[in-house]
Amino acid sequence: MALGGAAGGGGHVRGRRRARKRPLSEINVTPLVDVMLVLLIIFMISAPLLTTGVEVELPKTEASAVDVTDQPVTVSIDRDGAIFVGEGGVDWNDLVARVAREGGADARDKPVFVRADGRAPYQAVARVMARLSGAGFTRLNLITDTSAPAEGG
Repeated sequence: MALGGAAGGGGHVRGRRRARKRPLSEINVTPLVDVMLVLLIIFMISAPLLTTGVEVELPKTEASAVDVTDQPVTVSIDRDGAIFVGEGGVDWNDLVARVAREGGADARDKPVFVRADGRAPYQAVARVMARLSGAGFTRLNLITDTSAPAEGG
């Protein structure tokens, strides 16, 4: 027999409350940070691979880097003296027209970067620069590798 109805299970037991489940209002940013760090590492590794198209070994100098605001046109000369504009090879007679086409409407006002292999014949580099200068390209830049001091100096 139950007295007072407390043993029957229908009464309110003090001190034992069921916690209400509330929705979590905080965003868990740990997975987001993990994904962003992985993407950062991927871009840091792949970015240097996208910068040049023609493989040349640049001569070493102690010159400082050039500040560039316009998108330059890149003329590369490999060790055999072959000429490339961007990534495509170009004939000597088509050099000026190709550089003008790559530069766009105001090509003669844009910088032209001449990247020559350190073992390329000096005559090939001088001829390309003289040809471009004679055609009205005034912002010619000779690109070198500034990572180490020059040899023999």
